[in-house]
Amino acid sequence: MSSNVGLTTPRGSGTSGYVQRNLSQLKPRDNFAPYPKDYDSMKHRQRKPDKDILNHDRLREIEVKVFDLRDKLEDEGVDEEEIELQTSALRKKLTAGGDASSKPDRKGQFKPHQVHELAAAKIEESEKLRKALGISQDYEEGSHWKKQEERLREG
Repeated sequence: MSSNVGLTTPRGSGTSGYVQRNLSQLKPRDNFAPYPKDYDSMKHRQRKPDKDILNHDRLREIEVKVFDLRDKLEDEGVDEEEIELQTSALRKKLTAGGDASSKPDRKGQFKPHQVHELAAAKIEESEKLRKALGISQDYEEGSHWKKQEERLREG
């Protein structure tokens, strides 16, 4: 034992006498602020989807469909040249369809890892709601109260 830490003797204690550091002890932080002082940073900002990731997922879905067709045709025993023709035709058809065919209204069908698809659907939904309620694009949250305060100061 060093520095008089722990038991003088481990006899009868039911332990080996080995002393460990307490890893669960929380150390106090010096400059701890629970909330940011800048209120503009606390304002809700909608997450922007990454277009590259969305495009990658769309192309991946196309390739999965092409591979399924290829697999089905190989099981049927179709000639390799005919398989190449049909798969390339399907690939061209699906890529020419573009975003219109790959955007069904499936907001509730996203998996937890599809963050960018969910963000794109949420932005689309917010845009529809904004148009339906007649809210302008340059509307700033809380601007009504600012205008009201200015009127009270003037009057």
